[in-house]
Amino acid sequence: MNNASSALKVAAGIFLTIALITIVVILFVSAQEATKTAQNNFSDIQTELSQASFTVYDDTTISGSQVTNALRKFKDREQFGILVRTGKNKSGEWYGNILSISGQESSEQFGSVNGTSQADISNSWNEVYDQYVNPSGKFKARVVKDNSNVVRGLIFTQTTVPR
Repeated sequence: MNNASSALKVAAGIFLTIALITIVVILFVSAQEATKTAQNNFSDIQTELSQASFTVYDDTTISGSQVTNALRKFKDREQFGILVRTGKNKSGEWYGNILSISGQESSEQFGSVNGTSQADISNSWNEVYDQYVNPSGKFKARVVKDNSNVVRGLIFTQTTVPR
């Protein structure tokens, strides 16, 4: 009788141990899935936030002062270029990096870095130069992305010259 009782206790212990291990494995697997989902959601949020700073420039009309603010804000950004076309400088001046652009001016454009610009941003604040950006001028802003949908640059084209 004593042996049967001991055997039942050992069997119950083994059964409980297996059940506990099974529960731990199930919890671990479900925690892994939750972690993967959270990481994907966090990555999506991070991408949206990094792109949000460019939505103000996505096919909008902005002032010249906003153009000079963008030049200051993004001048040291890696793999990024800004093209500013003024009333006096129709071909434009690249700041930061020079981009090679494909696509129509009126549709989505794709660009890749093609070199480094030596242009001096301070010229955009000095009325003597053709690169001067009039703070009250109006500029059409466009965002340039690469084939991976990463923002690589901005294009500002002056539309009106203030009197």
